[in-house]
Amino acid sequence: MPIGNATDITLRALNTLAAVDAVACEDTRVTTKLLRLYGISKPLLSYHDHNADKMRPVILDRVAGGASVALVADAGLPLISDPGYKLVREATARGLPVTCLPGPSAPATALLLSGLPSDRFLFAGFPPNRRSARRDFLAALATVPATLIFFESARRLAASLADMRATLGDRDAAVARELTKRYEQVRRGGLAGLAADYAASGPPKGEVVVVVGPPAAADAATGDDALDAALGRAMAGQTLRDAVDMVAGATGLPRRRVYRRALALAGGADGDRGDG
Repeated sequence: MPIGNATDITLRALNTLAAVDAVACEDTRVTTKLLRLYGISKPLLSYHDHNADKMRPVILDRVAGGASVALVADAGLPLISDPGYKLVREATARGLPVTCLPGPSAPATALLLSGLPSDRFLFAGFPPNRRSARRDFLAALATVPATLIFFESARRLAASLADMRATLGDRDAAVARELTKRYEQVRRGGLAGLAADYAASGPPKGEVVVVVGPPAAADAATGDDALDAALGRAMAGQTLRDAVDMVAGATGLPRRRVYRRALALAGGADGDRGDG
């Protein structure tokens, strides 16, 4: 069962940690400190990006054998942008019981502190590292009528904000770091100003979440001009079918409509004609 960040741990989570047979965690050193703080001693199983494929069967076999295992994150909520979701997917596929003990979630916390619209939002994870790929990634999100939430590394923050400004326009945004921790900070402003500020000050310390407001009503229009622009960017680097899937998912438009426009842009000569 996933358990959130130790710094804001709940009584329910503490009771669960005291009751389970083992604890799976990203860094055993971090989780050891947590358990010692609350007088809990449990066997620890290392589970992270680099060993997840190897450790998943080990953990699931223990649960299948009747043991209870808690999954703990070093920071934030497990399963958000980490291999924990695969553990849940395979556990449910095997008919094993899974529950969640929610703790702090960086995307949700950043959204609430940003002051930006929260009625509709999209968590997009980490943008690509390379500038060209990052701009293509952002371009596919340009017409999404929702607040956008990203994770980003501190060292790429200024460049990423600049690419967001160039691709999305100078939207209202917020940069939140070290959420729910001692040095929590949120900076708000336009993308252009935030990009300039971080370019001048250098990378901030800690983990970063970027929240970008939705497009203005005129920019969010999903008429043929906006759709053609999104398809043109997407089709420049991938097959027609993949471009259609990406743009339909990003805009929320019916796939059949997106497919027809893509065929028109491609001159109707694509081999996927029957895929609409």
